Amino acid sequence: MPRTHADPGLAGHRLRLRQRAETSGLAALPDYELLELYLFRTLPRGDVKPLAKALMARFGGLAEVMGAPEGELAQCAGIGAATALDLKIAQELAVRATRAEARRRPVISSWSALIAYVRVSLAQERREQFRVIFLDRKNQLQSDEMLGQGTVDHAPVYPREIVRRALELSSSSLILVHNHPSGDPTPSPADIAMTREIVEAARPLKITIHDHIVVGRDGVASLKALGLF
Repeated sequence: MPRTHADPGLAGHRLRLRQRAETSGLAALPDYELLELYLFRTLPRGDVKPLAKALMARFGGLAEVMGAPEGELAQCAGIGAATALDLKIAQELAVRATRAEARRRPVISSWSALIAYVRVSLAQERREQFRVIFLDRKNQLQSDEMLGQGTVDHAPVYPREIVRRALELSSSSLILVHNHPSGDPTPSPADIAMTREIVEAARPLKITIHDHIVVGRDGVASLKALGLF
């Protein structure tokens, strides 16, 4: 028989976990307990420890749970539409917080903040997205826009559209970003060729391509650092 919120054992467990979070700090909690603590808020009744562990096992980790599609989360036993939305709200808060940090200083001088932002935004995406980060003359972030979305291994990209949008925004430079849903961020030959096409299209208009970052669950790769363009 499942335990309810009125169960003294369950109430005691919730209290003990909250106290540990307060005394040791949230960073001291393992991922499944942090997720459990969050689920206390959205599911005030019932034992959510098995649910937190089941979500971690199904999706593969905390980042994968937060990045899972809302509809897929809602179909998990014990979740439902409201809790699925709450999980996506938490993910969106993380995306916006990292984006705000990336905006604080010139992107080139706060590269780690930019990498944190693109990883939170794209690492768990199931379909490939091609994004462009538009920068002004001071290398401040003007806009981050998705200019291509496709399948699990391809997103259509049109260099002329990227350059046209840069001219509309009066951007001086760009950072290209796309994800590999396979998890491996290693640039493909197609990634390299497409980057070079964009560089050539932007050069006559004096628009600089600072980098092309490939994001995967296993990390990120910089085509610039790899000397691929």
